[in-house]
Amino acid sequence: IGQSMINISSGARKRLSGIAAAFFLIFFIVVAAPVIERIPIAALVGVMFMVVIGTFAWSSLRVMTKIPKNDAFIIVLVSAITVAYDLAIAVLIGVIFSALSYVWQSAKHIYATVTYDEDKDLKTYKVRGPLFFGSIASFKELFTPKEDPEHNVIDFSESRVWDHSALEAIKIMAFKYNFLKKDLRLKGLSQDCIKLLDRKGITIICNKEKDPHYSVVVDHALMANH
Repeated sequence: IGQSMINISSGARKRLSGIAAAFFLIFFIVVAAPVIERIPIAALVGVMFMVVIGTFAWSSLRVMTKIPKNDAFIIVLVSAITVAYDLAIAVLIGVIFSALSYVWQSAKHIYATVTYDEDKDLKTYKVRGPLFFGSIASFKELFTPKEDPEHNVIDFSESRVWDHSALEAIKIMAFKYNFLKKDLRLKGLSQDCIKLLDRKGITIICNKEKDPHYSVVVDHALMANH
């Protein structure tokens, strides 16, 4: 990473610069090692400081107060781990924390708009946002089976069902309505969701022209045994 950034900051724009840098590095190690050994350690330390100064994104310090706190924390964390341990470890930990942060933020972005048709005694929940293992708790809080009318619809046309946990959450919600002797229908699901949920005896409104097309990350052997 440091070599590439130094190449670019020095004006390099083509792949030949990377090849040349690698060639000269091998040359210094194999042929010019006795000459390199004569360079004082203090001088090499100074070179490394210049590399750090040249490769560090100083502009990131100016935007620390403007970016989300999660991103700011990850920047500080990766920088600290790089200094204390190693760049490779810092990048790995940064990727893990970024993924966890994304899951945490996505879990908050699921909600539903509710409409009620008095003539048909029909309540419709239009779910928006991703439904996966991180958001199923919020998903369950969107519905009030005991207070709902006899006929209900959950519309997933503006949502995405990502994994097995999401399917289980839908199944549990359907069982709650069935236990209360209330009708619940699902719509706006992909064909993959429909195939998996059909096995659970859940009523689904299909519209192949308007239904979205995406796959669900599940263990199909496990789903077949349910």
